[in-house]
Amino acid sequence: MSSNTFRGPQPTFTAGGFHVYDRPADVARVSRALRSTGRRVMLVPTMGALHEGHLALVRAAQRVPGSVVAVSIFVNPLQFGAGEDLDAYPRTLDEDLAALRSAGVDLVFTPTAAAMYPDGPRTAVHAGPLGAELEGAARPTHFAGMLTVVCKLLSIVNPDRVFFGEKDYQQLVLVRQMVADLNLDVTVVGVPTVRESDGLALSSRNRYLDPAQREAATALSAALAAGERAAAAGAQAALEAAVAVLSAVPAVDVDYVQVRGVDLGPEPADGPARLLVAARVGSTRLLDNAAVTIGLPLDAEVALAGSEAGSDGYHGSNRRN
Repeated sequence: MSSNTFRGPQPTFTAGGFHVYDRPADVARVSRALRSTGRRVMLVPTMGALHEGHLALVRAAQRVPGSVVAVSIFVNPLQFGAGEDLDAYPRTLDEDLAALRSAGVDLVFTPTAAAMYPDGPRTAVHAGPLGAELEGAARPTHFAGMLTVVCKLLSIVNPDRVFFGEKDYQQLVLVRQMVADLNLDVTVVGVPTVRESDGLALSSRNRYLDPAQREAATALSAALAAGERAAAAGAQAALEAAVAVLSAVPAVDVDYVQVRGVDLGPEPADGPARLLVAARVGSTRLLDNAAVTIGLPLDAEVALAGSEAGSDGYHGSNRRN
């Protein structure tokens, strides 16, 4: 397969090739041409430092018949607030491109900040009240920055579907909110969290954990599992079970544990809900979440989970071997 960065006036695309574009106008032109021939463009937005969780998004996109899969790699400066070191974010472009080539991705969009914000960050998407809750309480400018760049990527690439992991669940909900509120013509697909064999959710931040911290971090997924088992007795029981697990691991500094509705509204009295946790292990902030069903006996919940796919109907293992 060929690999090129196209900077000329007429970008090209060859079926079966591997194409890298860094100019918004080029990837927009290629996407328009593909859609004019009946191809369906799928977008997987990333900030690079790719891992198996990102590749699970790619595989979900590739399962769509007639799809052309585009992956964006852009470390978005608008998502970094005061005290968050933009320069320290891992940048592994060569390794990322090699992984995407091996995965059979069709095109990669690697813009610079100057290309995305040629006149500086002037116009932004406001996240609304939910953007100030949960992660937004700790990172008040994060979601506006995230939604702004996602909105720009959707405008540039104009995909049929865009894929996000459920690991960053609040991000997924807010993107869906933006798409609905702004009448954007795209389908948002959520893909189940990919986990290590011991339950730890895959994250680019995991590389910052030393071995002892890495072991302590498994308390997050263990807490979610405990909360899921206790959810038959109600939301408070689920919270107490999760907190008990986290409290037993001193290295885990908990920011929040909450039960919310699936749309991150108030917790329901019964039925489907989401259990979310955020904590610091050392200097690394980790997030995790799980679907729970309030008031449903565990055996019925397990049977239900075994018969369902992710939130958008995508089946597949969510654990690494």
